[in-house]
Amino acid sequence: MPGFEIFSDEERKEVMDVLETGVLFRYNFENNRKGHWKAASFEKDLCNKLNVGYCHLCSSGTAALNIALATCGIGAGDEVIVPPFTFLATIEAVLMAGATPVFAEIDETLCLDPADIEKKISEKTRAVLVVHMCGSMAKIDAIHQVCEKNHVLLIEDACQSLGSTYKGKALGSFGSMGCFSFDYVKTITCGEGGGVITNDEQLYTAAHAFADHGHDHLGADRGQDKHPILGYNFRISELNAAVGLAQLRKLDLILEKQRQSKNIYKQILSSCSAVTFRDIPDTDGDSSTFLSILLPDENKTRTALKLFNDSEISGAIYWYDNNWHYIRQWEHLKTLKWPARLTLTALDATCDYQNVSVPLSDAIMARTLSFQIKLSETETDVTRHANQLKQVLDQL
Repeated sequence: MPGFEIFSDEERKEVMDVLETGVLFRYNFENNRKGHWKAASFEKDLCNKLNVGYCHLCSSGTAALNIALATCGIGAGDEVIVPPFTFLATIEAVLMAGATPVFAEIDETLCLDPADIEKKISEKTRAVLVVHMCGSMAKIDAIHQVCEKNHVLLIEDACQSLGSTYKGKALGSFGSMGCFSFDYVKTITCGEGGGVITNDEQLYTAAHAFADHGHDHLGADRGQDKHPILGYNFRISELNAAVGLAQLRKLDLILEKQRQSKNIYKQILSSCSAVTFRDIPDTDGDSSTFLSILLPDENKTRTALKLFNDSEISGAIYWYDNNWHYIRQWEHLKTLKWPARLTLTALDATCDYQNVSVPLSDAIMARTLSFQIKLSETETDVTRHANQLKQVLDQL
């Protein structure tokens, strides 16, 4: 990870197909395309790869989240259970839908804790938005059971976990809809792009329309389309889709490389007495984009970070202090800094984000370090880096 590390002639060829026709728009212009439909081809290939019925590409992972929430019927006055460890777009999408984010604890999967989800469900809860963080999976079977028991929707944010599976089934395909990101630093990239998947034809039809101002896309003449619903412009361009199409064909190779490298890290670090590894419910299904370790406490974790820095050993990510991915640093959420009046404030919804308490999550994130698995590193590079980490971690 990420896919931009392996750009080559395959991506250039797909892009040149588009530039040679001059048709950068994903719809219509059949006579000029010379048979090239990059977005539609990507969608078909992704359906086959993930073994799902329907896929719709869009402009970003954030757009995918907005599409999924809207087409699943999430809106004003609803509550959506979310994790405190995620990219902030997950929360922004809930706010954009007019709904209220309700935070539940994570467990050592670094994803939502099924038991705490159940505690946070109220009469206003319409959905659980589970995020499969850092290339691996939540306890998705248990979360699915909680949702079914309580008659709430399950939506999956798998933006960081393309290619991951649980018991052979693709992440993103357990809930009503699954969301993916193909931005520049994801497992595969379109430059900018995202997608939603589902096995529900009605949800797919609504998503396809909602992402393009409500167009029904039933005819060859866009000007004659009917508009069964309102929507936004969340379209992807053919240029972006062309890059992603080539990248998707490399996904199996990417996953193989990541898993080999991660196994080297784990073999070398497994003898470190201070180290435990993140809980992964299905290690065979891990996409291995990150290695995440847990140290005994926050003090030892911060000591390790200092030792890494002093030794000029790069790569450690301390999410607990991260501006983008953990609630502790989200001051703009805590004060609801939005350019306009938010729906949840207009409805006087309970939303005291200044005082959100997630002590179990804090205790986990304060002692978690992650290391990105890079496609550009050789086996020798990985082994050297792992041994450098071990030398530091053995001092704790």
